[in-house]
Amino acid sequence: MDGYYAWMIVATAFVLMMTTPALALFYGGMTRSKSVLNMMMMSFLSMGIVGIVMMLWGWSEGWGKGFMSGHPNGKLIADPFTLFGLKGVDWTSTGTDTGSWYIAIAFQMTFAVITAALISGAIADRVKISAWVVFLPIWVTLCYFPVAHNVWGGGWLSSHWTVLDYAGGTVVHINAGIAGGVLALVIGRRVGFKRDPLKPHNLTLTMVGAGLLWMGWYGFNVGSIVFHSGQSPQQNTAQFMSETGVTFMNTTLATMAAMLCWLVVERILHGKASALGAASGVVAGLVAITPACGAVGVWGALVVGALAGILCALAVNLKYRFNLDDSLDVVGVHLVGGIVGALLIGFVGTAKAPAGADGLFYGGGLTVLGHQCLGVLFTLVWTGVITTLIALAIKYTIGWRIGEEAEVMGIDQDQHGESAYDIAPGSGVLA
Repeated sequence: MDGYYAWMIVATAFVLMMTTPALALFYGGMTRSKSVLNMMMMSFLSMGIVGIVMMLWGWSEGWGKGFMSGHPNGKLIADPFTLFGLKGVDWTSTGTDTGSWYIAIAFQMTFAVITAALISGAIADRVKISAWVVFLPIWVTLCYFPVAHNVWGGGWLSSHWTVLDYAGGTVVHINAGIAGGVLALVIGRRVGFKRDPLKPHNLTLTMVGAGLLWMGWYGFNVGSIVFHSGQSPQQNTAQFMSETGVTFMNTTLATMAAMLCWLVVERILHGKASALGAASGVVAGLVAITPACGAVGVWGALVVGALAGILCALAVNLKYRFNLDDSLDVVGVHLVGGIVGALLIGFVGTAKAPAGADGLFYGGGLTVLGHQCLGVLFTLVWTGVITTLIALAIKYTIGWRIGEEAEVMGIDQDQHGESAYDIAPGSGVLA
């Protein structure tokens, strides 16, 4: 019992670490040197703003009293004011012998934080920090919490169909991926897109960030047992031990397979296996196994990881064909990887897994695949439409873009008055 709560505190800290420093380093290294501080700041601001929104009305809107009492409301959105500021949430016990709700709320808070931060990678180098500050609370209120409610919190979608999403394939990655794609379209391309190299300035930072993301992801996936076991630790200790082992192993194997397959695709297409490819392959595998880590066996995890590595590696090159300036491949990795992981449950999911059901390859027919398709479609439509409205509203009011001259000189100086590497003291100007 004590070990369970100790692990959940560690898991929550791990997921918080995924935003800063892990994602900040991963994204920061992928930008140009004149933009790295701004990129990192977008992750830090997500942590501050989204975390407080979660406490004020996010938990009430996404989960609410119905979820806590075991009687979900079956609606598209829970009432954001019922538990406003966590009013009425017992901080000592849930009353159901599963410990303080504060652990669960803090854990879910870290998910909301990183989902919003992921979007920033699609719009690097060109967005006013004020626009980002306005966007964050509106987006999580209208997109993240409603999707979380429908997939995890007993909302309308989950009350009609069983959508398997162990740790956030739809809620986190498809959600962030479609939002990033919409913003990239509405805001427009960077100066020099397809003309200038726009290469990562420090792949060492990116590799370190990818490694920290991999480490933190064990909190992300394995920690999600708190919402999927259905029983308290003291009721079934053996189940908890088994479930943590399965999710840990599946997360590891899928990530390994994705990294290697991404590098194979790079080698075939470009003749080189790059460090950026290795880091991107790691993240693609982590993304894809997120919804499936409790629903597949070890062979299924390898399939999920391998296909994610191949398909995401192919997808990131399509942005040039479609003139979509998805700066750091949020669409290619998170949207595509999330869809791959969610849909493959319908093929390689197994009822023998602790939170799975038999997919097509295990004799389960098309039912699971159909439900997974509905979950993916719901997230794409809901978040795609609402993000478009939010993006247009900001564009035609306060505006998204910094000036063209400021973008060329560097967004770090324009928005923050700082530079990451002041090689020529006083100038602050770098490539």
